[in-house]
Amino acid sequence: MEMLERRDTSGIVHLHMNAPKRFNALSDDMLAALQAQIDTLKTDRSAKVVILSGAGKAFCAGHDLKEMQAGRAQDDKGRAYFKDLFTRCAKVMTGLQRLPQPVIAQVHGIATAAGCQMVASCDMAIAAEDTKFGVNGVNIGLFCSTPMVALSRNIPRKQAFEMLTTGKFISAKQAEDYGLINRSVPAGDLEDETLKLAETVASKLGAAVAIGKEAFYEQMLLPLDQAYDYTGEVMVENMLWRDTDEGITAFLEKRPPDWA
Repeated sequence: MEMLERRDTSGIVHLHMNAPKRFNALSDDMLAALQAQIDTLKTDRSAKVVILSGAGKAFCAGHDLKEMQAGRAQDDKGRAYFKDLFTRCAKVMTGLQRLPQPVIAQVHGIATAAGCQMVASCDMAIAAEDTKFGVNGVNIGLFCSTPMVALSRNIPRKQAFEMLTTGKFISAKQAEDYGLINRSVPAGDLEDETLKLAETVASKLGAAVAIGKEAFYEQMLLPLDQAYDYTGEVMVENMLWRDTDEGITAFLEKRPPDWA
């Protein structure tokens, strides 16, 4: 049984974290498996959308605390291991956003600490109504500083700071209100609703979605005028594509596009 299962269907790649006894914790092996898939997906032209989910009772409970404690046995009390661990984790999180394909988190149970960070790092997220979200490291004396990076770029500042300093969990409804997830749905509908969203995105011109995803994150880092200059150039490039010409022509002629 693989720790990270992959299933491909009609341009949709489903990555399923499969370590339910450990609540799909981001162990060294899980991080390596996720990074391997990210590296593969970068150049996978057949993949249009990625769904990320977890097996068992939780989406992801964050870092593997037993592995982290074992790292203290080193002569430096774990300093080098911890630095490497958080670097590898950050690479996975940023890698999700840098993929050309949109990534949708399919969330259930709990998404805590680095698991919550993963939800925030995905481009979109659908959650079961009974899901709980938290950056609760402060409860055990470890402030969720790296999860804070993704969280604070998803939700309002004061809500993020309250979550980080109190360690309290929020409901799926609160996560939706804050903007951490797109929407919450009944648990029985979670898989279907996530797939429906993935199918809608997969039906679009993949190259246009890919160039748009990259531009989405890049323009957010720029001042307003520079953002318009940058995205204007992106749209010029996009307009010159054969398939964009075909898409516009097909729309004007009221017919389905014949995309290459």
